Amino acid sequence: MTAILGNPSEPDAAERAHHLGPLDQIPVGEGRAFGVDGVQVAVFRLRSGAVHAVSAVCPHKGGPIADGQVDGAIVLCPLHMNAFELSTGCSTTGQQPLATWRVDVDGSGEIVLYATHSHSQS
Repeated sequence: MTAILGNPSEPDAAERAHHLGPLDQIPVGEGRAFGVDGVQVAVFRLRSGAVHAVSAVCPHKGGPIADGQVDGAIVLCPLHMNAFELSTGCSTTGQQPLATWRVDVDGSGEIVLYATHSHSQS
């Protein structure tokens, strides 16, 4: 998945790891929302074992994506049933895509989300 926080095209941009806690806090087949640098990110733990991170806010009407129903690799926004692919953030129902982040589980079972941050001073 692609990190979207910050501006990755800037020459001083670097990827930073955010440790979100143990994977076990997310039941299999569900998602949970986390605040990362002031942005709400939904992390999903699929039945296949895959872990994905997307924007926690639906672009349609601001619905809570982390509370959506997961069907395979698709999440449905609980407000209006808009569908999004968890691996790409792309909508299968014509909405704007969700932002995505690269996410892994480390050797100790901790969720690690990678976000791009600019080192330049504003």
